[in-house]
Amino acid sequence: MGSFSQEPRTEPEPKVVKTDAEWREQLSPQEYQVLRQAGTERPFTGEYTDSKTVGVYQCRACGAELFRSETKFESHCGWPSFFTPLAGDAVIERVDNSLGMRRVEVLCATCHSHLGHVFSGEGYGTPTDLRYCINSISLSLKPDSGPTS
Repeated sequence: MGSFSQEPRTEPEPKVVKTDAEWREQLSPQEYQVLRQAGTERPFTGEYTDSKTVGVYQCRACGAELFRSETKFESHCGWPSFFTPLAGDAVIERVDNSLGMRRVEVLCATCHSHLGHVFSGEGYGTPTDLRYCINSISLSLKPDSGPTS
Protein backbone atom coordinates (compact mmCIF):
# COMPACT_ATOMS: atom_id res chain seq x y z
CA MET A 1 0.00 0.00 0.00
CA GLY A 2 1.22 3.49 -0.77
CA SER A 3 1.70 5.91 2.07
CA PHE A 4 2.80 9.46 2.49
CA SER A 5 5.34 10.66 4.99
CA GLN A 6 3.87 12.85 7.68
CA GLU A 7 7.31 14.26 8.46
CA PRO A 8 7.89 17.79 7.21
CA ARG A 9 10.57 17.72 4.54
CA THR A 10 12.86 20.48 3.51
CA GLU A 11 12.38 21.09 -0.18
CA PRO A 12 15.53 21.40 -2.26
CA GLU A 13 16.06 24.70 -3.97
CA PRO A 14 14.95 24.71 -7.63
CA LYS A 15 17.75 24.16 -10.15
CA VAL A 16 15.94 26.33 -12.70
CA VAL A 17 15.06 29.77 -11.37
CA LYS A 18 13.37 32.48 -13.42
CA THR A 19 11.59 35.70 -12.62
CA ASP A 20 7.83 35.87 -12.88
CA ALA A 21 8.25 37.98 -16.04
CA GLU A 22 10.53 35.34 -17.59
CA TRP A 23 8.01 32.56 -16.86
CA ARG A 24 5.18 34.68 -18.35
CA GLU A 25 7.25 35.26 -21.49
CA GLN A 26 8.12 31.56 -21.88
CA LEU A 27 4.71 30.04 -21.11
CA SER A 28 1.27 30.54 -22.65
CA PRO A 29 -1.31 32.11 -20.30
CA GLN A 30 -2.88 28.67 -19.72
CA GLU A 31 0.50 27.01 -19.05
CA TYR A 32 1.45 29.83 -16.67
CA GLN A 33 -1.84 29.53 -14.77
CA VAL A 34 -1.32 25.80 -14.13
CA LEU A 35 2.47 25.54 -13.81
CA ARG A 36 3.23 28.73 -11.89
CA GLN A 37 -0.08 29.45 -10.11
CA ALA A 38 -1.10 25.86 -9.22
CA GLY A 39 -4.16 25.91 -11.45
CA THR A 40 -5.93 22.89 -12.89
CA GLU A 41 -6.98 22.27 -16.47
CA ARG A 42 -10.52 21.09 -17.06
CA PRO A 43 -10.91 17.29 -16.98
CA PHE A 44 -10.86 15.34 -20.26
CA THR A 45 -9.43 18.32 -22.19
CA GLY A 46 -5.68 17.67 -22.02
CA GLU A 47 -3.70 16.33 -24.96
CA TYR A 48 -2.21 13.42 -22.96
CA THR A 49 -5.30 12.17 -21.12
CA ASP A 50 -5.76 9.21 -23.50
CA SER A 51 -2.29 9.12 -25.11
CA LYS A 52 -0.72 5.71 -25.58
CA THR A 53 2.50 7.03 -27.15
CA VAL A 54 5.63 5.42 -25.69
CA GLY A 55 8.13 7.91 -24.35
CA VAL A 56 9.14 10.21 -21.53
CA TYR A 57 6.90 12.91 -20.10
CA GLN A 58 8.88 16.03 -19.31
CA CYS A 59 8.09 19.22 -17.40
CA ARG A 60 6.73 21.70 -19.94
CA ALA A 61 8.40 24.57 -18.07
CA CYS A 62 11.97 23.26 -17.78
CA GLY A 63 12.23 19.98 -19.72
CA ALA A 64 13.10 17.79 -16.71
CA GLU A 65 12.16 14.13 -17.22
CA LEU A 66 9.31 13.23 -14.86
CA PHE A 67 7.34 10.12 -15.90
CA ARG A 68 7.65 7.23 -18.38
CA SER A 69 4.72 6.10 -20.49
CA GLU A 70 5.09 2.59 -19.00
CA THR A 71 3.87 3.96 -15.65
CA LYS A 72 0.81 5.66 -17.18
CA PHE A 73 -2.52 3.95 -16.60
CA GLU A 74 -6.23 4.40 -17.34
CA SER A 75 -7.83 5.95 -14.27
CA HIS A 76 -10.78 7.54 -16.12
CA CYS A 77 -10.40 10.64 -13.93
CA GLY A 78 -9.95 13.13 -16.78
CA TRP A 79 -6.20 13.71 -16.43
CA PRO A 80 -3.15 11.60 -17.25
CA SER A 81 -2.40 9.25 -14.35
CA PHE A 82 0.89 7.60 -13.46
CA PHE A 83 1.68 5.16 -10.65
CA THR A 84 5.23 6.39 -10.04
CA PRO A 85 7.56 9.21 -11.14
CA LEU A 86 10.61 8.45 -13.27
CA ALA A 87 12.92 8.72 -10.26
CA GLY A 88 12.24 9.47 -6.63
CA ASP A 89 13.87 12.85 -6.87
CA ALA A 90 12.08 13.93 -10.09
CA VAL A 91 9.15 15.38 -8.17
CA ILE A 92 8.46 17.03 -4.84
CA GLU A 93 5.33 16.11 -2.90
CA ARG A 94 3.91 18.59 -0.41
CA VAL A 95 0.68 18.89 1.52
CA ASP A 96 -1.87 21.22 -0.10
CA ASN A 97 -4.77 22.34 2.12
CA SER A 98 -6.42 24.57 -0.49
CA LEU A 99 -10.05 24.40 -1.56
CA GLY A 100 -11.10 23.02 1.84
CA MET A 101 -9.45 19.63 1.37
CA ARG A 102 -6.14 17.97 2.17
CA ARG A 103 -4.29 16.80 -0.91
CA VAL A 104 -0.66 16.15 -1.78
CA GLU A 105 0.59 18.51 -4.46
CA VAL A 106 3.17 17.31 -6.98
CA LEU A 107 5.85 19.76 -8.15
CA CYS A 108 8.70 19.44 -10.61
CA ALA A 109 11.83 19.09 -8.46
CA THR A 110 13.90 20.99 -11.03
CA CYS A 111 11.85 24.22 -11.35
CA HIS A 112 9.12 23.79 -8.69
CA SER A 113 6.32 24.12 -11.24
CA HIS A 114 2.92 22.70 -10.25
CA LEU A 115 2.14 19.40 -12.00
CA GLY A 116 -0.93 18.06 -10.20
CA HIS A 117 -1.64 15.90 -7.14
CA VAL A 118 -0.96 12.37 -5.92
CA PHE A 119 -3.57 10.17 -4.25
CA SER A 120 -3.20 6.82 -2.48
CA GLY A 121 -5.43 3.94 -1.49
CA GLU A 122 -7.94 4.29 -4.32
CA GLY A 123 -7.78 0.62 -5.27
CA TYR A 124 -6.26 0.86 -8.73
CA GLY A 125 -4.45 -2.33 -9.71
CA THR A 126 -1.04 -0.69 -9.94
CA PRO A 127 2.22 -1.71 -8.25
CA THR A 128 2.27 1.33 -5.92
CA ASP A 129 -1.44 2.01 -5.19
CA LEU A 130 -0.63 5.64 -6.00
CA ARG A 131 -2.23 7.85 -8.66
CA TYR A 132 -0.15 10.80 -9.80
CA CYS A 133 -2.92 12.88 -11.37
CA ILE A 134 -1.04 15.30 -13.63
CA ASN A 135 -2.25 18.16 -15.81
CA SER A 136 -1.46 17.51 -19.49
CA ILE A 137 -0.56 21.17 -19.88
CA SER A 138 2.23 20.67 -17.30
CA LEU A 139 3.84 18.02 -19.51
CA SER A 140 5.43 17.57 -22.89
CA LEU A 141 5.91 14.09 -24.31
CA LYS A 142 9.20 13.10 -25.89
CA PRO A 143 8.37 9.93 -27.89
CA ASP A 144 10.90 7.11 -27.87
CA SER A 145 12.71 6.79 -31.17
CA GLY A 146 13.03 3.42 -32.73
CA PRO A 147 10.87 0.87 -34.50
CA THR A 148 7.14 1.12 -34.04
CA SER A 149 4.84 -1.84 -34.20
